[in-house]
Amino acid sequence: MIDRSTPSQPQTFHVLMTADAVGGVWTYALALASVLRGARVRFTLAVMGPLPSPKAVHEAEALLNVTVNARAYRLEWMPDADGDVDASGRWLMRLAERIQPDLVHINGYAHASLPFDQPVLTVAHSCVRSWWRAVKRDAAPAKWNDYSRRVREGLDASTMVVAPSRAMANALRHEYAFSGDVSVIPNGLPALASRSGTQAKEPIVFTAGRFWDAAKNLEMLEKIAPQLPWVVLAAGSLDTPDGRMRVPRQVRHVGHLDRVGVAKWMSRAAIYAHPARYEPFGLSVLEAAQAGCALVLGDIPSLREIWRDAAVYVDPTDHTSLREAIRQLASDEPLRSRLALAARARAAYFSDVRMGHAYLALYRHMAMTNSRATTSSQKAVSCVL
Repeated sequence: MIDRSTPSQPQTFHVLMTADAVGGVWTYALALASVLRGARVRFTLAVMGPLPSPKAVHEAEALLNVTVNARAYRLEWMPDADGDVDASGRWLMRLAERIQPDLVHINGYAHASLPFDQPVLTVAHSCVRSWWRAVKRDAAPAKWNDYSRRVREGLDASTMVVAPSRAMANALRHEYAFSGDVSVIPNGLPALASRSGTQAKEPIVFTAGRFWDAAKNLEMLEKIAPQLPWVVLAAGSLDTPDGRMRVPRQVRHVGHLDRVGVAKWMSRAAIYAHPARYEPFGLSVLEAAQAGCALVLGDIPSLREIWRDAAVYVDPTDHTSLREAIRQLASDEPLRSRLALAARARAAYFSDVRMGHAYLALYRHMAMTNSRATTSSQKAVSCVL
């Protein structure tokens, strides 16, 4: 059983989970940890990459079933990361030896091939090769061969593999010739109290994401912003992985906000635009739908899979289609309202409780089998979108 109360009994199941504070993995990790408190699951978060802020660490550990251990190792998809991946692997092994978890949950790939004594779950949130194919329209170049090798080794060594969408599961099979089972467990989030839907919407087009990430395609939104009847606001990181800054010029940047700050803007904005070229799931879109925004999304398989007829889709290479879609919604209040209601209804499916039940069943199954090898009898039940 899963509830939202702080458990009164001692925690009985311990998960060592890798995470980073760069994007949606942090939000996902905290949502999962929070909803599994009532099931007496505790998490040691091994955070790599840019260090989480003290506020973020406090937010995580305030859940009471989370302990954060953070090291500023480069993440496996970052340039020149090989040495750091090896060093962070040694750190993870020492951490696992010290805390003796029941299960290791890898939100990545490379570290899944480490010789843990515990069963290993790998969750495929994204990958460089599928990113490259979607954004660059070509196969990843040879400089990513070592990365690709590490991904294949991690997938092959995993006890179980999960993806947040069928599109991402298919990408693993295509890009890495992975023939093992991939269970689809969609991400989920709790609804914030501020998302009651009672607040009147304002003539705002909102977006959130890393402005420097070509996959988010916010550059296209910036290009058409002067041609739109409404103001365009953007939240998210401007700092690129190589230490530069990508400052938007045609949209108003409202800061690199936490989830509550983003939710406040979403509760005000009537339209959420996300013309992504690549998005294995899209937690920001889920947040916007929960907040009652009408959605304008990139027409890519994953977003179609998740949002079905609850959004307007645009060619992520066509500025004109994005501009006209937003213009139409801005001028047609009944259409905007219908789409907002459809998005909120669809978002209700992607709850943290649904996600928590699926992962809890998977954790328990893996702990009972207690094997690194996946067999035909070790198939998790996929969630159907």
